[in-house]
This record gives sequence, structure tokens and C-alpha cells, in this order.
Amino acid sequence: MKYIIKEQECGYLLKNGRFQSFLAAGSCHYIKAMGYELKIVPMTGAVNTCGIPVEVLMKNKEFSERVIRVNIPDECLAIRFVNKAFKEVLTGPEALYWNVFEDVEIRLVDITNPYMDQTLPRYYIDLIPVKFYKKITIKDGEIGLLYFDGKFEKRLEQGNWYFWNYGKEVTCKIFNMKAQQLDISGQDILTADKVSVRLNVVCSFRITDPEKLVRTIEGASAQLYTAAQLCIRKYVGRFRLDELLVQKDEIGRSVCEQLKAEQDDYCVEILNAGIKDIILPGEIRDIMNTVLVAEKKAQANVIMRREEVASTKSLLNTAKLMDENKTLLKLKEMEYLEKICDKVGNISVSGGKGILEQLSELTGL
Repeated sequence: MKYIIKEQECGYLLKNGRFQSFLAAGSCHYIKAMGYELKIVPMTGAVNTCGIPVEVLMKNKEFSERVIRVNIPDECLAIRFVNKAFKEVLTGPEALYWNVFEDVEIRLVDITNPYMDQTLPRYYIDLIPVKFYKKITIKDGEIGLLYFDGKFEKRLEQGNWYFWNYGKEVTCKIFNMKAQQLDISGQDILTADKVSVRLNVVCSFRITDPEKLVRTIEGASAQLYTAAQLCIRKYVGRFRLDELLVQKDEIGRSVCEQLKAEQDDYCVEILNAGIKDIILPGEIRDIMNTVLVAEKKAQANVIMRREEVASTKSLLNTAKLMDENKTLLKLKEMEYLEKICDKVGNISVSGGKGILEQLSELTGL
């Protein structure tokens, strides 16, 4: 039987199931009846051994010169490059590729060191399938605490960090180092005069020591919330309702100072704290509204009396001036006469007297 092996192919010659020789491109004749068999495979990419043991093929010099064989230890990954370009990641125990029509290179990468950037150039990392590594992103204003197998390793600053997923479990706790707001809402507190009020308090803080926080505190926000709540109840409960309403800002500053005195215990810095709202019960609110209305009415009455007194004093001063100066009196009379004439539609004149004389008689001037 005639066989034709193309330029990019090769052949494995077997007799009675045993490998005999390696055949390159060309034509050949073999008789199947005599137990010969020729298996033709392409000489590109991974080597197809057609079930023949690799060790048997590697003993053939013509075969071994045309292939690259690399054993891949458990602690390594292999990266295959074709014509100097990244091709793929190899994970099997062994890599066997043709190196005839392509320039094939296989590089072993140690993955026992979790830091990828120490074992692999950065421009190759994005080409690696994500199942082989862990990416940790630390955003602006954040800090990451890196752990290998649950043991603290180091602090991670802003940026992208890459670690191999092999040998060690890599975890990271990320903390926001920016100023944060803690709302303490709906705090029902009994004042010194036994009035129940509801307070809404706001507190701003910033984490200062994340390493100590992880070791000593479970849930910093919840712990700080409880501390602020107790501080508010302890301090505000000493004031009467009227004092609480008047000194709201001062009380807020005092609460802030007390929280700052305890801030190191919670690994934070208290920036500010204060009373945002004071909500009164319905009955107290109605009473306060009634008092407010009464106060405003009293103020309005005082203003009205003050204006009346001022008006009376003005009239008295005007009367004194007109009594002392007759000409001024006449001018004032003429002024009022002018105002009266503006309101008159028609004027009827009868008799022989002039109009001014008749108007004088009407007005009594």
C-alpha cells in the first residue's frame, strides 16, 4: 500500500503494533498483510503520539530532535510561547510539542511564591486565566491587610495586587480610611424632668489603626455605635427639657469630647459629633406650640403698644407746634382742606360770596 506524507506531517511506522521508525515527508509502500501500519500526524502544536509511549518515541533521534519535552513539577506552571508570543498556560505533568515549523519555547514559573509580580512580568499577568491567581484591588482612600493562611503578612496600599492561588490561602481585609458618618437615630431618652424625648445624633469618624482594630475589635462601627449611644444617654439625661433645647449645640460638643476621650480604644479618630434632631412627644409638642403662640402674641402686643405710644407722642408734639405757631396751623388746615377737595366730585356755588369764603364757612376756618 502506498502512503504519502506531506511536508508538514510525519509518520509512525509500526509492525505488529510495535514502533519501528519515524518517517518524514515523502511517499512509501508497506504491505499491511505483513503487519505494517503507518500513522500519519501533523507536526504542529501538541504531539499526537497515537498511543505510542513517549519514552519509546524519544529514543528515536529524528523524533526527539523535532520536539520539545518539559516535565512540569507540581509547584510550577508552564507558559508556552510560539514565535516569541504568549500562547497558553500548561498545567499537566508534562508538555510535549513539535518544534519544527514554529519556534516553541516553554517557560516554567514557580508558584510557591504567592507574589506574582516577583515571578512573572506584569504584562503577562493579564494573559493568565483568572483561575490560577487572585486579584486584589485597593481603591483610593483604602488600606488592605494581606493574610497568607490566616497569618498577617503586610499592609497593601492603593493599587492592583496579584497572588498565585497555590500552596497558600490568600485573603485580604479592606478598610475604608476616609471620613465616615455614623447615624445614631431614634434614641429615646428621659430628661431630668421626666420628659421622654427622641434624639437623632450624628458622628463622623476615621479609622486610624486597622491592624490593631482587627486584633482587638469585632465590628468597629457597631462598637462605636454602642459607645456613642451610652455616652449620649449618660450625658443628656442630666438636663431638663428646657436646658436641652437651649444648650443643644453645647451638649453636642460635650458628647463629642467624651467620645474623643475613648477613641483610641476603638482605633478611630472622632472628627465631630452632635445632636441632629430633638423630637418631642405629641403632648409636649402641643404644649410647646401653645407656649410659643402665647409668647409671640405677647411680643406682638408689646410692639403694638410701643407703636401707639410713639404715635401719640408724635401727635402731641405736632399739637404743641401748631399751638405755638398760628401760621403752621393755617398751613395744616389748608393741607387737610386740599385732601377734602380731592374727595369732592362737584362743588355748587350760590349767593354773592366767593368760593374761598364759602369753603371757609363749610370747614369753619
